[in-house]
Amino acid sequence: MENKQKIKSVYKKKLKELKKHNEYYYDNDNPKISDAQYDDLKKEILNYENKYDFLGKTSSKIVGTTPSNKFKKIKHLIPMLSLSNAFEESDMRDFIKKLKNFLNFQNETIELCSEPKIDGISATLIYEKGKLVKGLSRGDGVTGEDILENLKTIKKIPRKIESKNFPDLLEIRCEVYISKKDFLPLKEKFANPRNAAGGSLRQKNSNETAKIPLKYFAYGLGKVEPKNFSKQSEFLQKISDWGFITNPEFKLVNGIEEIENQHKKIDNLRSSLDYDIDGLVFKVNDLLLQKRLGNTSNSPRWAIAYKFSSEKAITKIKDIIIQVGRTGAITPVAKVDPVNVGGVIVSNATLHNEEEIQRKDIRIGDTIQIQRAGDVIPQVVSVDLSKRRNDSKKFLFPNKCLCGSTTKKEFSKSTKKQDAVRRCVKGYNCNYIAKEKLKHLVSKEALNIEGLGKKVVDQFWKLKLIQEPSDIFELNYKKIENLEGWGNLSIKNLKKAISSSKNISLEKFIFSIGIRHIGQENAKILAAFFLTIEEFSKLFDSKKRGKILKNLADLNGIGETQIEAIENFFSNEKNLRITKNLVNKLSIRNFLIKNIGGKFSNKKIMFTGGFQNMSRSEAKSVAENNGGKVLGSISKKLDILVVGDSKPTKKKIDKARELNIKIISEKEWNKILNS
Repeated sequence: MENKQKIKSVYKKKLKELKKHNEYYYDNDNPKISDAQYDDLKKEILNYENKYDFLGKTSSKIVGTTPSNKFKKIKHLIPMLSLSNAFEESDMRDFIKKLKNFLNFQNETIELCSEPKIDGISATLIYEKGKLVKGLSRGDGVTGEDILENLKTIKKIPRKIESKNFPDLLEIRCEVYISKKDFLPLKEKFANPRNAAGGSLRQKNSNETAKIPLKYFAYGLGKVEPKNFSKQSEFLQKISDWGFITNPEFKLVNGIEEIENQHKKIDNLRSSLDYDIDGLVFKVNDLLLQKRLGNTSNSPRWAIAYKFSSEKAITKIKDIIIQVGRTGAITPVAKVDPVNVGGVIVSNATLHNEEEIQRKDIRIGDTIQIQRAGDVIPQVVSVDLSKRRNDSKKFLFPNKCLCGSTTKKEFSKSTKKQDAVRRCVKGYNCNYIAKEKLKHLVSKEALNIEGLGKKVVDQFWKLKLIQEPSDIFELNYKKIENLEGWGNLSIKNLKKAISSSKNISLEKFIFSIGIRHIGQENAKILAAFFLTIEEFSKLFDSKKRGKILKNLADLNGIGETQIEAIENFFSNEKNLRITKNLVNKLSIRNFLIKNIGGKFSNKKIMFTGGFQNMSRSEAKSVAENNGGKVLGSISKKLDILVVGDSKPTKKKIDKARELNIKIISEKEWNKILNS
């Protein structure tokens, strides 16, 4: 034990030293040791971590590229959303199908522009009257950091545009990168070119950024006033004429055959390119169609990233373990010999479920091929049967949870099939589920308690400091003071984070309690329905619950699966008690209704029948963008029923007349929109 404590003590001192030198280098731009000495220190720490499992992997979290709080925060004029991903031809076919369905296109082709997806750092350039006035990092997509001075060090970014046709206001999106050639002298300091670009852009001293040979490609537009482009291709051509660097591999394509040909061409070409790419970005070329298509909450409907083939590697399965998720899902995980897959050291691979193991006949000791697609957890592609041991045995999937309870496969009402995943149905009564629910509760998307991550939850759970959500707000800090790694500052920060987390929005609260099938978007829909925690709390009452659940069926985006999940959750006495206790500990803010304004401001609308000029999806999007709220069924709450020319439902029309609801035709709808 003494030896273990001594090892921990030495390790902590070296970590402290590494943090100190990171501060000297990245924050103060004043290194106290040579690069070689810094590398030796980091290698020494890594050797400790690899040799002693009980130390964890703390060094991987110590990086020199953390954004400085001295950077001014600036909002993007238009949010920078993430792109959805495609990994194979069928995904691209689905993308095109969705575009056509939304736009109500039958035989029309949709021209797409394609560009390589640069593996760099996104940034925004804002020009006023042709002068570069702001430069932002992507940040969280809504707010970025002011990195103008650092971006100015990139020589080929225009400072001023001398053109009569330049818009008064122009927001240009670009990707900053380091070429493969320029990265070679930096590879000992940074893990990869992307990290090097990110670290350089976040230097407080732009003179240090200037030492790094950064480059960029301009690829997109944000806000433009006045808008003098009609197509993405036209925009790229114009900014190229104005002196911006655009990617030479840009190409216009029509149809799936041309998409696949371009994808294969650039995939074959990428090894010869002097910059890293991980796929192609396809965008609808027509900017008017882009506007019609709009965005989901996370990504634009008019663009997609078509990734290249997954990174693969060969390794061996050492063991197969079972993990229990917060929804009770029993997931098998393969523990494999560590292997480098696309620059990431992998030691675990998901086996998905019992059926997947049986289908591929995956066994302990097997030599396997694994892959990473995008950022997902590595998965097993295939088993090399020629290398299987003679004494190999089939893996018997347990029919019980780690807690000892029997598991079951549920029947899905939406797919009309039995679920492939086994689940423990004990909820909070299963310690494994309870602990995972706590991890979900404190996550960034929920209560967002900094300093209370997964490892800390594991630690506090083991010590019985936290067993239920309400325990977080009644922590015994005296006991924590005696724990290794917990000093006065870390405890002070934890107290502050917990205190801050008490003030939470209704939608985040609904998401945080972990109702199955209720993700962030569903939580927002529910919050918009209930508006206050007082109204939401009526679900706690079994007598009121039935009527409320019936009303939820009116909500667009809340289906039978979600309603059943809500009913099951609140029918469980322990869930009910835990949720009530949590409500008493928190200050839950009312849902904030954004006053969008528009032609249908605060009106509840429903559609029946098909439209001639737009799909049902587009009609819904148009209504919402004009301040309306789209319902899924007829009730007294409805303000307007819009009747399309193609096969409207007579029952809905009759019901609307009975309830004295305003009915308008497709022609009247179009007249309102065009007025």
